[in-house]
Amino acid sequence: MSRHMVSVIGSSPGVGKSTLCRAVAEWLTETGASVDHFEEADILTRAAFRPVAEEFAGGEAAVRPETLIECTRAYVAEMDARGMDYAVTDALVPFIPSLVAWGHEERTLSRVTSELVQVLEPAVQVTVVYVHDDPMRALRRAVQREGEPWADWYVRKLAGSPGTRAVHDLPSAAAHLRFEADLTRRLLAQTPWQVVTVDVGTRDAREAFTYVRDHLTK
Repeated sequence: MSRHMVSVIGSSPGVGKSTLCRAVAEWLTETGASVDHFEEADILTRAAFRPVAEEFAGGEAAVRPETLIECTRAYVAEMDARGMDYAVTDALVPFIPSLVAWGHEERTLSRVTSELVQVLEPAVQVTVVYVHDDPMRALRRAVQREGEPWADWYVRKLAGSPGTRAVHDLPSAAAHLRFEADLTRRLLAQTPWQVVTVDVGTRDAREAFTYVRDHLTK
């Protein structure tokens, strides 16, 4: 039996990715499907991703791409063993922001994405929901929600990573996120996965969910 993964990823903090992911998981559960809602923080607590947590706990500032691939393979096996119809994941496959922050070039990201395709298919049908907004607008929204200290934390986080050291304020963070958005589109275009792009600059949370639900039921 084929499993389904709905991977919800976002172009920037503040786009409503986690809210949309939760709404999709709740809706699929209400249809009677068995659903694993994999929240963003779960990557450090799930059994299938224990090697990721171990590499972080070992003092490493990054996780090897091979670890992400093998953990995804383990997660697919876990889905099958549990008989899950859907995995609805928040900021998981294909791990682009993390790989970029850790300093990997596009060639490596392309290879990782290709290997993830092989791991997931044909056992898992993948739909990537890409939640997009202008990065500066989304970052301002995140600051309004989280407060000014969050902006300082976010900039420091990016500035402290090898692939994003050029970030020094919110405008440079927005510039990086625009680059990352273009990279994400190029990488997803190389996959056979269905990609549903949701522009939240013109939709509120309810409209974004309705748009995704309609595409998933086609």
